[in-house]
Amino acid sequence: MKTTAAAADGAKANPVKKRKKAAYKSGHSSMTKRSLRKWSWLFIGPVFAAFIIGFIWPFAQGIYLSFCGKFSVISQARIKGFENYVKAFSDETFFHSFWFTALFAVVSVILINLLAFTIAYALTQGVKGSNLFRTVFFMPNLIGGIVLGYLWSMIFDGLLDLWTTQNLVDNETYGFWGLIILLLWQQVGYMMIIYIAGLQAVPDDMIEAAKIDGATKTQTLFRVIIPNVMPSITICTFLTLTNSFKLFDQNLALTGGKPGRLTEMLALNISNGYSNMATRGMAQAKAVIFFLFVAALGIAQLVATRRKEVQQ
Repeated sequence: MKTTAAAADGAKANPVKKRKKAAYKSGHSSMTKRSLRKWSWLFIGPVFAAFIIGFIWPFAQGIYLSFCGKFSVISQARIKGFENYVKAFSDETFFHSFWFTALFAVVSVILINLLAFTIAYALTQGVKGSNLFRTVFFMPNLIGGIVLGYLWSMIFDGLLDLWTTQNLVDNETYGFWGLIILLLWQQVGYMMIIYIAGLQAVPDDMIEAAKIDGATKTQTLFRVIIPNVMPSITICTFLTLTNSFKLFDQNLALTGGKPGRLTEMLALNISNGYSNMATRGMAQAKAVIFFLFVAALGIAQLVATRRKEVQQ
C-alpha cells in the first residue's frame, strides 16, 4: 500500500516537474536567442565586410567603368554614356565568341553529364575496386587549367602530326574538339562524385518495389532512379553550364583563340580587350553583358530543373 501511495504521489508530482522543466527549457532557449542576437555581428560582420570589399565594391566599380572611356587606372576614368555598350554589340569578334561559346557549352554540358552519370551508375553497381576508379577519375580535376592546356596541346599536336600536317591551332574544328576533350577529361570525375552521392541517396525500398512490380532495369533507371537523382542533375547541369561559359585559362593555354580568333571564347575575348587602353571601357561593358547573360541563364536552368525534382 505504501508503495502504491508513493507511486501515486510521484505521478501527481510529475506534471509539476514537467512544467518546471518546460519553463527551464523555454527560459534557456530565450537566453540563447538573446545571446545569438547580441553576438551574431561578431561572426557575420567580418564575412559580410569581406563580401562587400571582395565582391560588391569591385562589381560596382566594374559597372561604373563600363560607362567610361579609355583609362589606365580607375581615377582617370570619365563617364561617356552608353557608347561602350553600343560598340560591344557591334563588335563582330564578340558575337563570334558568343556563338562559339554557346555551341561549346551545349556540347560540353551534354557530354560531361552523360559520361559522369554513366560512370557513376556503373561504379554504384558493386564493381570491384570502385573506390580506386573514383580516385582515378577525380584526379584530373585537381590539375590547374593552364597546366592542362599546355599538356593537352602537346598531346594533340603529337597525334595530329601522325595523321595530318596541321597543328591544333591551325584549324577551328580541331581547336573546338580539343577544348571539349580537355574539359571532359577535367570535369567528368568531379561531376561523377556528385552523381554517386545522388545515386546512393535513392531509397532502396523504391527500387525493390519496382523489381517486385516487374520493372526492367531500364524502366527502373528512367522512372525511379533518375527522378530521384534530379537534385544532383540540377547541381551538375548548373556547374557545367556556368563553367563552360566562363572557361578562360584552358582556352588561353590550349589555343589562345587561334586561328585568327576563331576559337576565342567569351572570357578570353573580354580579357584581350584589356590589352589596349582604348578598348578597356568596351571590354568592361562586355564583361557586364557577359555576367547578366550567364546569371540569367543559370537562374533559368535552376528553376527549370528544380521543378522536376522528386520530394523524397
